[in-house]
Amino acid sequence: MKIALVLFNRVTFLDFVGFYDVIDRLNQFDGTKGTTWDICGLTEEVTDELGMRVKVNVIKPDLSEYDLVYIPGGMGTRTLKDDKEFMDWVKTAESVEYKISVCTGSLLWGAAGFLKDKKATTHPNTYELLEPYCSEVIKSRIVKDGKVITAGGVATSIDLGLYIVELLAGKEAMNIVKKQIDYPYTAVGIVEV
Repeated sequence: MKIALVLFNRVTFLDFVGFYDVIDRLNQFDGTKGTTWDICGLTEEVTDELGMRVKVNVIKPDLSEYDLVYIPGGMGTRTLKDDKEFMDWVKTAESVEYKISVCTGSLLWGAAGFLKDKKATTHPNTYELLEPYCSEVIKSRIVKDGKVITAGGVATSIDLGLYIVELLAGKEAMNIVKKQIDYPYTAVGIVEV
């Protein structure tokens, strides 16, 4: 499996890091050994909402070359959904098997047209921003509609990462990762359409 992790200026880094730290562990399991990922963006470096900087290791790749594309949220999504260059890039993910987001990352999938006939979720404070882009906003923690998986706000990134580990590597693998990260919680509010 080849994963693209999309970053942009004014991202919420916990949206990114919560997911990344969990899925980084996929290589421990037989069924997902060999999983690779690239941290992707339009520039060499991105700055989050608080001023932290991170280097991007692949600039503007063709996202169709990946099996899974993950988009975190953050205040930057509000303007990027109307940014032609960025949205043209996101649209290269059309043939990607898994389109995944947390928080307002779903706005970017929506603006790209990938949520048109899908049920989806986002950060609870921004449900109304997602409404124009999908068939129905589900007010829940994780929503899986086919192979489009959207999740709620910030801390949900950890639950989403664990959900993806279970989806790709199985429940036992997910429980191992939960122990490794000392995560005693069980996600609630998972809707599979």
